[in-house]
Amino acid sequence: MTSGWEARLPAYPWDTLLEAKKVASRHPDGLIDLSIGTPVDRVPKAVRAALAAESDSPGYPTTHGTPALRQAYSRWLARTHEVSDLDPAAVLPTVGSKEMVAGLPFQLGLGATDTVAIPELAYPTYEVGVRLAGCQLLRADFPATQSGSTHVSLLWLNSPSNPTGYVQSSEQLRKVVAWARANKTIVASDECYIDLGWETHPISILSREISGGDHTGLLALHSLSKRSNMAGYRVGFLSGDPRLVSNVLQVRKHMGQIMPTPMQAAAIAALDDDGHVMAQRSRYSGRRTVLMEALAEAGFTISHSEAGLYIWCTLGRDSAATVNWCAERGILVAPGAFYGPAGRDHIRVSLTASDERVAAAADRLVRS
Repeated sequence: MTSGWEARLPAYPWDTLLEAKKVASRHPDGLIDLSIGTPVDRVPKAVRAALAAESDSPGYPTTHGTPALRQAYSRWLARTHEVSDLDPAAVLPTVGSKEMVAGLPFQLGLGATDTVAIPELAYPTYEVGVRLAGCQLLRADFPATQSGSTHVSLLWLNSPSNPTGYVQSSEQLRKVVAWARANKTIVASDECYIDLGWETHPISILSREISGGDHTGLLALHSLSKRSNMAGYRVGFLSGDPRLVSNVLQVRKHMGQIMPTPMQAAAIAALDDDGHVMAQRSRYSGRRTVLMEALAEAGFTISHSEAGLYIWCTLGRDSAATVNWCAERGILVAPGAFYGPAGRDHIRVSLTASDERVAAAADRLVRS
């Protein structure tokens, strides 16, 4: 018998790569996994020290997080992303950012009568969140969302984009905000890759340039997973509209969705230190250059990819065929079809492998 969730949710996409992974693992020099963007570099020393210092924390943490954590996050946004008017009370720590992407429609109280718009090319968890809440799904990039008669209750943005690396301009973001306010639509901007701009500077929807200093109806999601190699720590944040953040906080209190106290201390250390972020950016920039040059030499056309941890590229054929082509060379990549029908002829190549394995992948590509 099929359960309600099995009927409602799509198949878990990464499970479909098992056969390609088997093929890639047969390579004489081993598998090079460029499919999932999981960090491989060390967690910054200051972060590990802060975690250890706070490890004796027997009591329950608060769902809202410590004032020190929320202040550190607000300082970081002001210092690096021109968000100077965020009230620390309108900051909510999350257990990584993925659970918030999956849970936000439900935690906002949306349901069967609400439509949630997600990008044409989107990380699969956006769709999962819509289906978990029982909402109607609209897969359409703004301004395409303007053309229909259906009211959109929640509009997801993702800039820099996963998977494409596309960055929305200030002009585009201002148009989204104006449209959303005119139509009483909440905007949730997933900005988890905001610190990893290469050819352009990503901007937060909460910045005064975009919001006009008014965060009403606007939410931003951030993460320390990529910028600080803290994916294993599960540290994310939701911030923006004080009323919406407060409403989500009340739901999460009932659910027990709480960032552990040692992780909160580690997050403060990461947010207050810009040096390790610049060092990590440099590592990813070097790997990006090596892979982009090799992919171009192997005949790939690279699309967007101006920010983030991925290269979005194509050989002009179905993405499954390209995944197999890479697997035969011992390289595992993600098919673009994971991210929506519009991605069916692209693949996503992650920068998250060691320098040595990235160099080996480049060598296999150019020797093809």
